[in-house]
Amino acid sequence: MEVSLSVPVKTVPEFIAYAKANPGKINMASGGNGGITHLSGELFKMMAGVDMVHVPYRGEAPAIGDVLGGQLQVIFGTVPASIEHTKAGKLCALAVTTTSRFDNLPDVPALTEFVPGYEASTWYGVGAPNNTSPNIIEKLNNEINVILADPKMKVRFADLGGTPLPGSPIADETTKWGKVVRAANIKPE
Repeated sequence: MEVSLSVPVKTVPEFIAYAKANPGKINMASGGNGGITHLSGELFKMMAGVDMVHVPYRGEAPAIGDVLGGQLQVIFGTVPASIEHTKAGKLCALAVTTTSRFDNLPDVPALTEFVPGYEASTWYGVGAPNNTSPNIIEKLNNEINVILADPKMKVRFADLGGTPLPGSPIADETTKWGKVVRAANIKPE
């Protein structure tokens, strides 16, 4: 969760108070309707009880650009897309949206420290056709998890602003984000 340097806050509690004092006046950038940067913001709005205006872009880079420029106030950007701007002091990182602090940004708290239960992680998965044998699915999953556990891979992911998450979180994530989509009345474009 990063804010423009023009926003007069330095912490999540300050941002929540600012948003509550300015309902509907804070513009929240996202990389597009229904994407993780949008859904992460909608989840925050629901859980923190704030009213912000969603401004979708065609990609995260232009959205971050307008937050950097001060045209918009906040983005729930992915770490790989925003970490360099944060480290350079061009964006004010209020929190990471994962359940714990990120090793490459140790001074940036996890949002759940202020909004209990909040978690919005970007994840990537590997898919297979519907009729793929369960044995092949299991073998793929095991082999991918071995690769993700490799210390060299962990370092490489960290350099890119990510953390390997072995396993299969699809069912839980689908349920969680389905609730956010319905609550925010997000429709496909």
